[in-house]
Amino acid sequence: FDFSLIEEQDPSLAEGHRVLYDREVPFEIRNQIDAQDSSQEVGTLEAIKVKILVMGEEQNPMTLRIELTSENDLFFQYVDIFDCRCRDTYICTLHRSFNHNLDEHGFRQVQEHQKLMVDFPEYPNVLIRMLNSCIKEPHSHLAVFVIEREGLARLDFIQNMEYKFVELLSCNFIASPEDVIRAHICFRYNTLKSRLALVQARLGEVEQLVKVKNPSLLLQLNKSAPAGRPAMR
Repeated sequence: FDFSLIEEQDPSLAEGHRVLYDREVPFEIRNQIDAQDSSQEVGTLEAIKVKILVMGEEQNPMTLRIELTSENDLFFQYVDIFDCRCRDTYICTLHRSFNHNLDEHGFRQVQEHQKLMVDFPEYPNVLIRMLNSCIKEPHSHLAVFVIEREGLARLDFIQNMEYKFVELLSCNFIASPEDVIRAHICFRYNTLKSRLALVQARLGEVEQLVKVKNPSLLLQLNKSAPAGRPAMR
């Protein structure tokens, strides 16, 4: 099936971004409302869909955005936007959305504070390597998302060195408008609905073909169909 027309309606692409990375990554989700509460040092594991989008030239992008969504919760959506022209914006949502603005001077402070050895054009590939490491080596590379108080949250990439945990990169999040959540929920709902309609239409075509070419096979398929599935006609 050609889902390109459906994907073009993605609100993530509305400003001209294109998808650079789109995979599910194992995340550890921690709710740490009380900074003094040590009971949340170990969170729950969940497969989070990570989408990295860029705007501009591939080798010299102007804007980078990272979106985190969950198939278990339509209201779970996190977006990390980096604009090399003027600001670094992080947006995330968990029954609300979040954002963080950082100007160019602030980004240099982040580089110094976290001792980052890369410039912005190299940043997407660094993130992709970290995410793929979390998929391929989940015991040694961790993606930990910590939800804090007052609408704050943080994403930490951590490496387990066996004798100690090393934090590789950390991103901060705060609240953003709810219309972002609604737009993405509507898109995901309409996408699933459209895909279901296309699959059902294709299934109807196959049923008609089998009915004409081999009616006995159609009867056999109806007998072996799972409970609750409509029988072929």
